[in-house]
Amino acid sequence: MTWKEQLGSQIPAELGKEIDIYETQMELRKLGKIDEKLFAETRLRRGAYGQRYDNAQRWDGFKSQQMKYPSAPLTKGPDTAWDAPGMQRIKIPFGGLNPRQLEVLADVAEEYADGILHVTTRQDFQLHFVHIEDTPNIMRRLAAAGITTREACGNSVRNVTACPLSGICRTEAFDCTPYAKALTYFLLGHPDTQDFGRKFKPAFSGCEDEACGLVYMHDFGAVAKIENGQRGFKVFVGGGLGAVPYQAKVFADFLPVEELLPTAQAISRVFARLGEKQNRARARIKFLVDKLGIEEFKRLVAEERKILPADPRWTQFPPVEDKPLKPASSLNGHRPEGFDAWLKTNVYRQRQEGFATVTVYCPIGDITSTQARQLADLVRKFSGDNVRTSVEQNILIRWVSEADLPALYTELKKIGLGEHGAGTILDMTACPGTDTCKLGIASSRGLARELRSRLAGKFFTMDESVKGLKIKMSGCFNSCGQHHLADIGFYGNSRTIGQHKVPHFQVLFGGQWENNAGRYGLAIGSVPAKNVPKVVERITERFVRERTGDESFQAFITRIGKAESRKMIEDLMVVPAYEKDPSFYSDWGDPREFSMGDIGMGECAGEVISALQFELGAAERMNFEAQLAHEAGKYAEADRLAYDSMLQAAHGLIHEQWLDCPRDPATIVSEFRTRFAGVFQPQLAGYFFKRAEGAPATTKETAHRVIEEAQLFIEGAHTCGDKLQQQKAAERAAILKK
Repeated sequence: MTWKEQLGSQIPAELGKEIDIYETQMELRKLGKIDEKLFAETRLRRGAYGQRYDNAQRWDGFKSQQMKYPSAPLTKGPDTAWDAPGMQRIKIPFGGLNPRQLEVLADVAEEYADGILHVTTRQDFQLHFVHIEDTPNIMRRLAAAGITTREACGNSVRNVTACPLSGICRTEAFDCTPYAKALTYFLLGHPDTQDFGRKFKPAFSGCEDEACGLVYMHDFGAVAKIENGQRGFKVFVGGGLGAVPYQAKVFADFLPVEELLPTAQAISRVFARLGEKQNRARARIKFLVDKLGIEEFKRLVAEERKILPADPRWTQFPPVEDKPLKPASSLNGHRPEGFDAWLKTNVYRQRQEGFATVTVYCPIGDITSTQARQLADLVRKFSGDNVRTSVEQNILIRWVSEADLPALYTELKKIGLGEHGAGTILDMTACPGTDTCKLGIASSRGLARELRSRLAGKFFTMDESVKGLKIKMSGCFNSCGQHHLADIGFYGNSRTIGQHKVPHFQVLFGGQWENNAGRYGLAIGSVPAKNVPKVVERITERFVRERTGDESFQAFITRIGKAESRKMIEDLMVVPAYEKDPSFYSDWGDPREFSMGDIGMGECAGEVISALQFELGAAERMNFEAQLAHEAGKYAEADRLAYDSMLQAAHGLIHEQWLDCPRDPATIVSEFRTRFAGVFQPQLAGYFFKRAEGAPATTKETAHRVIEEAQLFIEGAHTCGDKLQQQKAAERAAILKK
């Protein structure tokens, strides 16, 4: 009996029909009757992603144990979904789960993937190494347990996140869970949300001062607020991380709960109608809000709200059942070894006296299928149905009677889930990076493992001011690991040293996790991956040594300034020659050489440094000077320097093809457009053209943005320059061969 036949009566009719349609579309794609681009968006809206699979250890393990499709040559090319396993994202609204759902997730991970459930920074789950042929069955099994994958990816409303402490938090205005749930299912598949140019991410927070929902980094954010005895939300719009972060703007200081859903619908309509559709790099709502200005955007939404046909669902907020299994009781009696350390970092005392919430720490978001089943049993035993995931990639068990904490800790230790350190410097966030992401440049997960290993041994002797720092890392500049929000953040890039490529991470200091992602960090320099642990060691030791009173890390970084921060790591930015230390030329967790150039060694013993490398080095210097000007409040000068750095980098590339290229801006812009429009990454080239054609930045926020965009343009110039160097080497070799 097929899963469709077996589970048909347990799957909601509408959801079952959608899965049937998706399965039919798969068959049509096999027959070549649906264009690959169209099918790509179709499967993305069902949560099915492509992934890379050059991570030898995990890929080989999957092939030997699970691989059921050794060859499926139905189509060819990098955009096909059929050539190799991919990733399935599973939507978990506001992170809410029950034990049965956790067991089903464990089953599908074991049967169709590599036996690992990965918690994401949007409170979702991801399965890796899933073959697309299996996705309909996965979807049906999940649907029968009340879980959907619909619009987990694609140009859609992504998972609605919410503070995992909603309803039990000691500082919240009220429980925002029912409203997050209502918005989820109101917008899911709604006709007004089907024509977005890019994704749309909502978030809810119960209070404004904590991290909670991180509303400042979201397309749509709502902070619970009570005004004159009435429930409502402070609403934000137009935030986002990505390559260039934008802080959300206040859309409404107070929006009554009855207006939440119609306002979100009106915003969706405006975004769908006016948002960018051609240039995907500019298609998020943050760009639309920035272009129109918040006041004009609000006016357009207000006009749209007036013409919306009434919908009875606007005021339907179904309660979320959250009941304790056992009566409240206080903590007393025997405390097993290690319990006190775990209690300090992993347990939150709820506002309901006698109850606590336990954070199950999942290093870099991973939990095995076996552990997930065992955890489901423990939830039933100690909590009932009260499980939530967090944006910090952990799992929370709510409503635990305090008297049961020692016993729960003992049971968690038995299944390998009793580690302390949740919410501390050990609890690092990392995106998939080069493990499975096609965009990954450097190994964010490998770096996280290494840093955690080094810091874990020092944790109990570590200064308290350091224990609470946040470290987050992304494999590229797209900020899936939320590096902009960290005290210490990193994103992957690469540099070419002589004839070799070296994995690097750009260093960011001074982001703010609290106040709902209240401040973003700025990059101060790129260091080779193997020197990142020294960066962490150096900055934390200096913070402890020079901190004044209870000074925060953000205040400390502001006080010492970016010039001093850069100076502190400049020696770590140097890469030793390959012959002296080849370990720098491989990434964390991957013994293979990161890159191997095609050009042989030169006649001299020293490294070969091209003119392009010098010019790009000068461009990086200019952009750092722009950061210093920005820090000093000289925003016009910061803008000028950042733009000059882009002109410098562009000239360096042009110079590779035209030795006599003038340095006047008009010529550089014109020649860059002519020579590199089809070669340079369009998103990054767009930053250059936008600044060249627009007005100079004069405010703190706009200058900050130009600096960020200039840094990314320079990163693109490094990548493009590598290709030019390879082309020149090939041309030279061909000439010499004649």
